[in-house]
Amino acid sequence: MKIPWQEKPQTCNDVVWRYTENPIIQRDAIPSSNSIFNSAVVPFNEGFAGVFRCDNKAVQMNIFAGFSEDGINWKINENPIDFKAADEGQVIGDYKYDPRVVFIEDRYWITWCEGHNGPTIGIGYTFDFIEFFQCESAFLPFNRNGVLFPKKINGKYAMMSRPSDNGHTPFGDIYMSYSPDMKYWGEHRHMMSPADFKDSAWQCTKIGAGSVPFLTEAGWLMFYHGVINTCNGFRYAMGSAILDEENPHIVKYRTQPYLLTPSELYEQNGDVPNVIFPCASLQDLQEDKVTIFYGAADTVVAIAFGRISEIIDFTKKNSL
Repeated sequence: MKIPWQEKPQTCNDVVWRYTENPIIQRDAIPSSNSIFNSAVVPFNEGFAGVFRCDNKAVQMNIFAGFSEDGINWKINENPIDFKAADEGQVIGDYKYDPRVVFIEDRYWITWCEGHNGPTIGIGYTFDFIEFFQCESAFLPFNRNGVLFPKKINGKYAMMSRPSDNGHTPFGDIYMSYSPDMKYWGEHRHMMSPADFKDSAWQCTKIGAGSVPFLTEAGWLMFYHGVINTCNGFRYAMGSAILDEENPHIVKYRTQPYLLTPSELYEQNGDVPNVIFPCASLQDLQEDKVTIFYGAADTVVAIAFGRISEIIDFTKKNSL
């Protein structure tokens, strides 16, 4: 399966470069939407499927399924996902946003920020992106940015998250939690903290897991977001981290410089200016390619590209 790809422009000196036709999904791609952003995709059948955050014109947050043949041109369902309860007596939350999607063993697992007396991590699954089931929430409020690993680690499911508060959190570290059954979570391990301002200011306020990690010869490669609080508010940029293969709560390397920061008009201007928020990546290890999907300015979806080996080398040579 071919992932979306565009070669690096000759004028680009960065390790990651943007698609020249960004954004690939506009804010009004379905009739009800005010904005479509912070969404996740996976290979599916002969093409791709995804779960998309679509805030409607009342600015109610929900997630919608979508499909694409090439990973660039998307058809998003006009109605939100209608989850069936997978656990008896469970509470369905007030809202859903910022989903991630990953295939593990026999199904596609979805995590998102769930409104359950405040934000926490919702979990569900599907086999076909037509019928969806919602499980019990993973953690107590308040929590965001739940990202699963694509396989069990030492026989257990593994998920990163960022404990938070009930608002626009002015802090945040990344933690790892493990589960034997995708229902009961424990063995919580601290992974990463925001950097000191003097060392790496773009990620000095808070950080959060972004894309589902994928395994390389160097370890698990993950793209994450980092935030600085400026005089104009939060600014979100993207970095990369390499995690230990057997104990992925151990961070081997993380970038001191960012990989992408808001510099294009669609990243700097929107409902929430100055945001790059990675949520998914598609990779071709044989061809040394990765395509990164990110939300821009909490308004649209965009993509960027990189060579996996170059990103690994950059991350090692420019690590905090």
